[in-house]
Amino acid sequence: MNERRAKTPAEIHPSQEDPIAGFTRELLLSLGEDPGREGLAKTPGRVAEAWRFLASGYGMDVEAVVNDAIFQADADEMVIVSDIDFFSLCEHHLLPFFGKVHVGYIPDGRVLGLSKFPRLVDVFSRRLQLQERMTLQIAEAIQSVLKPRGVAVVSEAEHLCMMMRGVQKVNSSTLASAMLGDFRTDRRTREEFMQLIRKGR
Repeated sequence: MNERRAKTPAEIHPSQEDPIAGFTRELLLSLGEDPGREGLAKTPGRVAEAWRFLASGYGMDVEAVVNDAIFQADADEMVIVSDIDFFSLCEHHLLPFFGKVHVGYIPDGRVLGLSKFPRLVDVFSRRLQLQERMTLQIAEAIQSVLKPRGVAVVSEAEHLCMMMRGVQKVNSSTLASAMLGDFRTDRRTREEFMQLIRKGR
């Protein structure tokens, strides 16, 4: 005889349920699971909370993140912030990809507070993304707010959509780059940046 279980508040008042939690409950059902069993009863709510954090970049604004952290400076040599950790979600399979971002820029009378670079990375990584697009968006945001002589961004990532499914190649990684201004037009400047980020490994 099938055991009866108590209905959850969301089942009693479905209109009050978080939509992401509702979708998650439907997913569990479609996989053949029982979303009411002990181990899964709170999973839809947890998933909703996790997704709102993982996709929080949609609610971030570049200007608000930068705020008042742009400073006048006589610096005109390359500035590099390397090994910025990031975690993102592939828009094709909704599986994570993660790795490092390396940022370089050549100031033109203004510099940006160093803590702002990881935050700018978060703005674009905490979304459904393509690695190539994310890399370009980071570069364009820095170019827009700082207006330096050039910006270079390189990302390196491992993609779970390749590691867990499909070709299942666990040792592969993907590199993407975006070069603007002097980094695009001056080969020596571009090579210097690439050499410096390799030295940091």
